[in-house]
Amino acid sequence: MSSPILVGAVIYDPKVALIWELITRFFEAEGCPMDCVFYSNYKLQVDALLAGHIHIAWNSPLAWVDAQRRTGGKCRAIAMRDTDRDRVSHLIVRKESGITGVAGLRGKTVATGAKDSPQATLLPLHLLQGQGLTPGRDFTVRRFDLLVGKHGDHIGGEQEALRSLQQGESDACAVLDLNLDRWQADGTAEPGRLAVLATTQPFDHCNFTVPEGFSREAEGRWTEALFRMRYENPDHREMMDMEGLKAWLPGRTTGYAALTEAVDQQRFFEGPA
Repeated sequence: MSSPILVGAVIYDPKVALIWELITRFFEAEGCPMDCVFYSNYKLQVDALLAGHIHIAWNSPLAWVDAQRRTGGKCRAIAMRDTDRDRVSHLIVRKESGITGVAGLRGKTVATGAKDSPQATLLPLHLLQGQGLTPGRDFTVRRFDLLVGKHGDHIGGEQEALRSLQQGESDACAVLDLNLDRWQADGTAEPGRLAVLATTQPFDHCNFTVPEGFSREAEGRWTEALFRMRYENPDHREMMDMEGLKAWLPGRTTGYAALTEAVDQQRFFEGPA
């Protein structure tokens, strides 16, 4: 039996261990042995990928940008979920606030998620900067730094930003489209009280990242097995529901330009680790 392909994943929630146990079993059944190595944060995972300790990393969008930055653009994105494509983040306000345009946030407070959240901090701030509003000068950022290092994969900081808006402590907040839909459906966010003020350009979320030297033959075996996972199969559906997808798709890199611009503009990687 060939050695297992090692895949890295960040533990942002207890369910992650179960998800990867199910994925590992699936690959074993497909004749493509793999094992999972867990990390507490994405920096450690990117370090491990580039050091050759793992073969594949299940990377957040920010971890993908970091890996590309550190390798001169030589990593490959080999697969992603259908739900990772064409996401957007919204800036939302209370309807009663009277704020009807981005310019109305001048002098106001905008609530965001953790400092390393692409969806709830980096990209929304990039949107505002693109419309002439500079954080700290033209508006105040009220940031909720929960579980920094996990790149906003959890909902903690994002949900606290929403609560801050609802309680009148902030004038706007940033949320991912999928989270806003979920919170409106379960009553966490009341559609009748909130309005979308502005929306980012579409961006892509997570992907499976490999370094330049990873075997193309091994990559092909692994992705072919992954793409055999089918939502229509009840044995596969439990994991796919937990991981939030209906299908695995080939990786693409066209959806990370705005985040790359945002981290450069905000000098994200120039600050303390």
